[in-house]
Amino acid sequence: MSVQERKERERAERERLIVATARELAEQQGWDSVTTRRLAERIEYSQPVLYSHFRGKREIIGAVALEGAAELAAAVRAAAGAADGPRARVTALGRAYLDFAERNPAVYDAIFQLDGGLAFAAEDTPAPLKDAFAALLESLGEVAGDGVHPGLFTEVFWAALHGLATLTRAGRLPPAEAGQRVELLVDRLAVV
Repeated sequence: MSVQERKERERAERERLIVATARELAEQQGWDSVTTRRLAERIEYSQPVLYSHFRGKREIIGAVALEGAAELAAAVRAAAGAADGPRARVTALGRAYLDFAERNPAVYDAIFQLDGGLAFAAEDTPAPLKDAFAALLESLGEVAGDGVHPGLFTEVFWAALHGLATLTRAGRLPPAEAGQRVELLVDRLAVV
């Protein structure tokens, strides 16, 4: 291995450490507690080293969002892939989405609530965000119904799931009925 390859590997490892530490700190104490100074202390590197990877907290949030979007896509695909039939796939997708939001609140916020400097629904939308939407579209597109654009249906269903996740996390909806809400969404929106 050349010196250059070793340096690139070490740089990538430091970047993963920064993102993992930011994520851990945000999940434990909230995003307000994630500062470059605290991150530098936790990873035992100087702030200039941290800034050599990310220009600031916004870019760190963006990196966490991209990682989280990839995880969300994988969770949705795994749940839908294990289900048999369109109705079961959509129900599993909805439950997996809400479960992801509940288990990873800081990551969910990084993806959907905070400014990570990422473009959504645009030409320059990063691949992990496009793939997360594609993971939803794969199952939801087949239940959109005749004459309904699958992408538009996916946006509406996703918006409903996001609303459920956000309202439940805010204590506005009791978490015990989450499964019933997903069933109601499937019953009322999906053509299965």
